[in-house]
Amino acid sequence: MNSKPLDYLVLLLVIIGAINWGLIGFFQFDLVSFLFGEMTLLSRIVYAVVGIAGLYMISMFGRINSVGE
Repeated sequence: MNSKPLDYLVLLLVIIGAINWGLIGFFQFDLVSFLFGEMTLLSRIVYAVVGIAGLYMISMFGRINSVGE
């Protein structure tokens, strides 16, 4: 199974999450809450999807080594 498109999508979501955390840390500005409202159903879905993407990226550790072989 070719998971390359999924990997790129998940990487994009993780980058979006990292940018949001950077904005929170540096400027106390939560972009997700600004765009979708504070803890609305939609913002909770965004947080959940980004969190799942982060967990999926853990699998990259095992696949990074297998690519070089």
